[in-house]
Amino acid sequence: MSYELTRSRVETYFDRTATRTWERLTSDAPVSRIRETVRAGREAMRATLLAALPEDLAGARVLDAGCGAGPLTVELAARGAEVVAVDISPALLEIAARRLPEAYGTRVRFVAGDMLASDLGGFDHVVAMDSLIYYRESDIAEAVEGLAARTSGSVLFTVAPRTRALMAMWYAGKLFPRGDRSPVMVPHEPARLARRIPGLADLGRVSRGFYISHALELAR
Repeated sequence: MSYELTRSRVETYFDRTATRTWERLTSDAPVSRIRETVRAGREAMRATLLAALPEDLAGARVLDAGCGAGPLTVELAARGAEVVAVDISPALLEIAARRLPEAYGTRVRFVAGDMLASDLGGFDHVVAMDSLIYYRESDIAEAVEGLAARTSGSVLFTVAPRTRALMAMWYAGKLFPRGDRSPVMVPHEPARLARRIPGLADLGRVSRGFYISHALELAR
């Protein structure tokens, strides 16, 4: 499936089908046990990605690619970064803007659209947490290398690793109500991606119940 077609499916899911689900998941509202593991996993992955960035990002221009409801955006702004927070879903961006602490308002620009758009300009760092997990290997390689060409520092991103546990969870996910099902993830082998993208570094895997994601970094 092409990048454009997959992007359209992702937009439909996050902007029309499951906005309220993700609003709850990214808050402290009560959720099911399954979603509690997803919430915990996403928190751990954010910590993994943030640990790979400088503690002081004052003056740095950072792209939060696929920012969703904005939890990572807030963390980046808290470190002093000038954040361009992009998401395909205007509905999720509204939630992110509403949640952004007023003190960080001048440091964040929310943009609805394609996270790979060249007119977003250049960056010091790019973070794409779980926003490339629906795409083919060739699309991921093209996306990461394209972002790296406009980035002076690091491009951090995650993929869905090819594991038995992940595939079992994917099938179990079919038991969810149709409106709660996300677009199909495409599992990848990080080592294979590393062979395809020269200079790719492994930042490790986070596995919490129904959340499994693998972090990678391309540094310039």
